[in-house]
Amino acid sequence: MMHVNFPVVLLAAVIPMIIGAIWYNPAVLGKMWMKHSGVTPEMVKTGNMAVIFGVSFFFSFLIAFSLQFMVIHQWHLFSIVAADDMQPGSPASQWLDSAMNSYGQNFRTFKHGAFHGTLVGMLTAMPLIGVLALFERKSFKYILIHGLYWTICTALMGGVLCAFS
Repeated sequence: MMHVNFPVVLLAAVIPMIIGAIWYNPAVLGKMWMKHSGVTPEMVKTGNMAVIFGVSFFFSFLIAFSLQFMVIHQWHLFSIVAADDMQPGSPASQWLDSAMNSYGQNFRTFKHGAFHGTLVGMLTAMPLIGVLALFERKSFKYILIHGLYWTICTALMGGVLCAFS
């Protein structure tokens, strides 16, 4: 039976912090981000950084936690028998054990998880950012900066979750 591997989820949750430190660095895309976000260098220096990074990590943890169910196909086997008696030795338990023994490692690679993470970034994160950006009257570059950031993050997170959970 599969269980949530919290150390791997925590590791995946660190990925947006690392990528963000690079991506939003002024030497990379930070200046462009500030321009299209309407953020000034002075604004970046304000705020409670412990709260900002703490809450950001918590949100990244939630993303990583939910992403594992999208990138690891074996999680879906449990939904097939979820309403059945899952006591050891029950028919549902025997079926699930047999399926996991036969197929439990199928598609459990970094590459496969990164593929599904990329789909989540492109088909979920980017459209969410795009809708908000349109109503906030932000530019297409703003959408690309944040959308590609999250696509890269979810790809890497998906790869880690799929390969190591």
